[in-house]
Formats: sequence, structure tokens, C-alpha cells
Amino acid sequence: MVRLILILISLLSGICFGESIPAIPIIPPNVEKPALPSLPNEDLVEIGGGIRVLEKNTTVMINLKLDVVVPLEIVSDVDVEALVIDNQKIEVPFDVELNKTPEKKDYYSLKFSETEIDIDGDGQIDTTIYTPKFINSRIVDENILYIDGEKISNEGKYQRKVYMTIEVQE
Repeated sequence: MVRLILILISLLSGICFGESIPAIPIIPPNVEKPALPSLPNEDLVEIGGGIRVLEKNTTVMINLKLDVVVPLEIVSDVDVEALVIDNQKIEVPFDVELNKTPEKKDYYSLKFSETEIDIDGDGQIDTTIYTPKFINSRIVDENILYIDGEKISNEGKYQRKVYMTIEVQE
């Protein structure tokens, strides 16, 4: 107990009688502080000698309301896997999900970076993407990927990235 009291006394004496480190000033004393803008409270004398008389000094309160508009965005990714045997013709329906229901009907449309694709690189269009002309719901479920097996001449596994965007009809 005596040892604890001695430690406390030595700490207090070090704090009370110790040297202090000078603080660095945040704003140098020789730099002028910028003046805060304020309302005029006296008449203004113009350069030409005229006097502009202050009639009234008031404070105006402004009420501000704003509408935040969230843009229409595609929130789903679509992965399509299909097995085509010989001259088989395949229709693959797929859905595209949006972040919200469009506000206007017959105004937005779904666009793809490619709608006619030569998947095997032989020069013949063998894959086609069909989509409705306008987007009118949150989930667009009338999209079809059509694969024509007669036009695919090379065997193999093929991958293609097709990007989707939303366009405005104006």
C-alpha cells in the first residue's frame, strides 16, 4: 500500500512540476482572418459619390424540397447454357430483372450490344436475341435466345459476352 502511494505521489509531482512543451499555434498570429459575410447595416456610398440608402435589413428563410430520381438499372446477370445437337433449333427464354418498375409505359427499351451473333466464327449468323420493343414491368420475361443448329458448322464449346443497356425512346 505504501508503495502504491509513493508511485501516485511521484506521478503527480511529475505532472505538476514537470516542464511543459509549448503548443504549436494552429493559425499564425500575423495572418489576417477572412471576414465573415454579413448583412449590410448602413448606407452604401458608391464610387461616383451617390448614396445607396438601406431601406430594410431582413433575414429570409428558404424551404427547399427536392425529388431524388433513381435511374432505371439492370440488376440481373443472364447466363445461358445450351446443348445443340446436329441441326437442332433451340429457343431459350430468359428473364432480365430491373431495380424498379419503369414510371412511363412504352418509353424504355432493352438494348443488347449484339442481337445477331456468329457464335462459331464461320461467317453465318446462327444465334439471334429477340426482346420486346418496350420495357413496361420490373421483370422482362419475353426475351428469347434463338440458336439455329443448321448454321453452326464447327463443333465446340463457345462463349460470348453480350452487354445489355436501357435506352430511352425519344
